[in-house]
Amino acid sequence: MDQAPEVILIPAVKPQHSVTGSGVTKRVAAYCRVSTERENQQNSYAAQISYYTDHITSNPDWELVGIYADEGISGTCTKNRTQFNKMIRAARQKKIDLILCKSISRFARNTVDCLDYVRELRSLGVAVIFEKENINTDSMNSEFTISLYASFAQAESESISKNVTWGIERSFRAGKVNYRFRQTLGYSTDSEGRPYIIEDEAEIVRMIFREYADGARINEIAEKLNEMGAKRRSGSSRWTRSHIYQILRNEKYVGDAILQKSYTVNCITHERRKNTGQKPMYLIQNCHVPIIDRKTYDLVRLELEKRSLLKKAAEKSGKKYRSKYCLSQLLVCPFCGGYYKRTIWMLKGKKAGVWRCCSRLSGGGCKKAFSYHEDVLHDAVVAAVNSIVGKADLFCAADKDSRLLMDETEQQITDVNNELAKIEQEREKLIGTVLDDAFLQFSSEIKTLNDREAELFCKLKELKSKHYDIKRKMLKEEAARKQLRELRPIKKI
Repeated sequence: MDQAPEVILIPAVKPQHSVTGSGVTKRVAAYCRVSTERENQQNSYAAQISYYTDHITSNPDWELVGIYADEGISGTCTKNRTQFNKMIRAARQKKIDLILCKSISRFARNTVDCLDYVRELRSLGVAVIFEKENINTDSMNSEFTISLYASFAQAESESISKNVTWGIERSFRAGKVNYRFRQTLGYSTDSEGRPYIIEDEAEIVRMIFREYADGARINEIAEKLNEMGAKRRSGSSRWTRSHIYQILRNEKYVGDAILQKSYTVNCITHERRKNTGQKPMYLIQNCHVPIIDRKTYDLVRLELEKRSLLKKAAEKSGKKYRSKYCLSQLLVCPFCGGYYKRTIWMLKGKKAGVWRCCSRLSGGGCKKAFSYHEDVLHDAVVAAVNSIVGKADLFCAADKDSRLLMDETEQQITDVNNELAKIEQEREKLIGTVLDDAFLQFSSEIKTLNDREAELFCKLKELKSKHYDIKRKMLKEEAARKQLRELRPIKKI
């Protein structure tokens, strides 16, 4: 063909929003959000609702669909923003043509969420007007401006989160405890946030600690509470193992508080994790009135640790079995380290209890372990107990040595803490008097202080570990003395 092709322009038709009635009225909604519930923010919250109600109803071309408002909710995540999600559902159901919002930071402080929802709304034919930034998503040619403002909003949120975290950690170091006793049996707080004891509930807590310290099993305590009809804080009378464990492991009952047990992983997703050493924790002692005395609490902690070790050892030995006999988990094989287990032999036509190594019973590698008749073991235990009845002073010498060692360790810890405080004062004084152009000549001195501080922190950690071991040893000795004082001669059955 010699003739050039003719190009005819077909003008684009501007897409129109969904309409109602006359075909020109837009269904308009507004979204408001404040991130805190403080009084000034609440005023802002009410002002936003009032402003958008008047603004939309005063425009003859607009029909008010609804004001969606979230109060005291962070904008970094949409999970808990009930009204925002309700608005998005209405948009998906073709009930909204236009959304008004004060600013991008009110719409979302998460860049990804902001862009995702703006794109989805545009695909649904719903425009969003951000008044502060003067952006209308219906007429914009690029998402760059929105992504830029959304990034600023997210960065601001991250900065605020860091400042809040820093402030919280400073309050932890200062020993400030924010009590939350909503689920803690035995305690509540007054109008000023100060804790006080609820005596009826405290009696249940004392009974749990007393029963466990006396040797009762967790299941037995739970069953006893169920029979009594004792009430938990939730109002339920049903007790389980986990409820008892939570009470026994709660340091609040001895008047202490451990701060920063969990931490926020990401300020955008608000994910929290249990602190297992990733961040420092702060133990504040004697910060409120205790329900349990410290001696009983320490004995219970020791018993918890002991039972946990026994359970792990039993699992390691090959087979799990219940400690229903008086010698269960007490007899240890000298060859393989496993526990002895009770079994039945037929001797001269009669059944007899015999204790044998678990590993040997299961066909394991232990071939040297001896077997012991139960009657012989019982006689030996009775003889041993009777020989030390009333001799609680056997541990007095060891106890005296332990106390001297503990006093010495506590003094060392005090000395190290005092030296650390002096280093901190020297460093602050040094940095405070340094000019920027003269900083280099002091850098070596600061480095020396930092190295000394790191060395002292390591020493402090070792001393605290040693202090804990001594304390645990003393608690064991105290428990043994208590048992000796309570012993009476045992008669053979």
